Amino acid sequence: MTTRAVVGGTWTLDDRLAGPVAEVPVEVRPGTAALTVRLSYDRSAGVLDLGCAGPAGFRGWSGGARSEYTVAPSWATPGYLPGEIEPGVWRVLVGLHRVPLGGLPYEIRVIRHVRPPARPRRRRTRISRVPGPLPPEPAAVRRRLPSPPGHRWLAGDLHAHTDHSDGTLSVYELACVAAAAGLDFLAVTDHNTVSHHAELAAASALAGIVLVPGQEVTTDLGHAGALGDVGWIDFRLPPDEWAKAVRDRGGVLSVNHPVAADCAWRHPMADRPRTVELWHRSWHDRTWGAPLAWAQAWAAGLTGGLVVVGGGDYHRPEEGHPPGAPATWVLAEGDGRGPEAARAVVRAVAEGRTAVSASLNGPLLLRLEDEFLAVDADGLVLWGPRTRRVIRGDLALLPARPGTHRLETPVNELMAVCS
Repeated sequence: MTTRAVVGGTWTLDDRLAGPVAEVPVEVRPGTAALTVRLSYDRSAGVLDLGCAGPAGFRGWSGGARSEYTVAPSWATPGYLPGEIEPGVWRVLVGLHRVPLGGLPYEIRVIRHVRPPARPRRRRTRISRVPGPLPPEPAAVRRRLPSPPGHRWLAGDLHAHTDHSDGTLSVYELACVAAAAGLDFLAVTDHNTVSHHAELAAASALAGIVLVPGQEVTTDLGHAGALGDVGWIDFRLPPDEWAKAVRDRGGVLSVNHPVAADCAWRHPMADRPRTVELWHRSWHDRTWGAPLAWAQAWAAGLTGGLVVVGGGDYHRPEEGHPPGAPATWVLAEGDGRGPEAARAVVRAVAEGRTAVSASLNGPLLLRLEDEFLAVDADGLVLWGPRTRRVIRGDLALLPARPGTHRLETPVNELMAVCS
């Protein structure tokens, strides 16, 4: 048995300017076992995002990737959190991402299920999307990279999406793809939700890869990666509050793809994060210096200096690039697995023990205390504060100075960078 309610109207440009996320209240009576919400509007005229909050707080977000969701006690649409349907006022969250001058008519249908809906049949793993066997050794072992006692170099990617937001693979499928690509770790950072976190432990164990919990805090003025088991970060709040919440909960906040079309970073911040996704896969022409110029300006006066990371921003196999392009390397403590290894990855980023290369097997620049190790970099140029030097040989040790350094070709194409 179900009951339905319909809410409609027109969002205006003034509504969008008043705040990026509108709330549509919905009264949910006692005895409601599940809730389905459907949003309808002319997608050729604008873009609306979709989310949900219950009386006790956040219950999910799918952005523009979905027009419908269901929340029930034991199951929810990917991107949403299952749990009891508390009676009281629920709020349909509507992101007013793009609203034309003449307004955007919409309709919201709210369906209250008196009995729990049948649990949806889970999608079978698409084995054809998992390319080849899992790698036998960690990336650093394959490349024979030295590391200080008690530490190890791990290679991975700090930016990826699943079907809990706008990706197409399940958490397990994504983990298999990343493991088959040779990664040691992968941060799963779905947009404005943490519903995928519940699946990370099982997928990590089955696929043989360290999965780092994350969230891409997503707004129309820029995106940020909240890395670590820090819970949900409210994207509707100012970015300084994101940074404080992530820091207080033991995680790391990174500014994602700061120079990237309409996703470029435009938020002012009093407390600027040190960690920056300097190398995003959208940096197609790496002789183009805008990301480096942005990072230089961001780092000016920043206590502790810049921490650089990379992001493959994987969404779907059809895009034609694997996770780990670019690859982020971290010097992690210990040799643990599962949650402890994920925490070690986050700590390494927080403490600035990072490097980025174009791929797992590309030229690499690592900081080893007071020395740089340049790997497979013969003929490249080392650039940094008061540093200009041609690398000779495939394995070269060089004196290290503080600050961000990089390897470039003689025509200034970026090949590797380290904090």
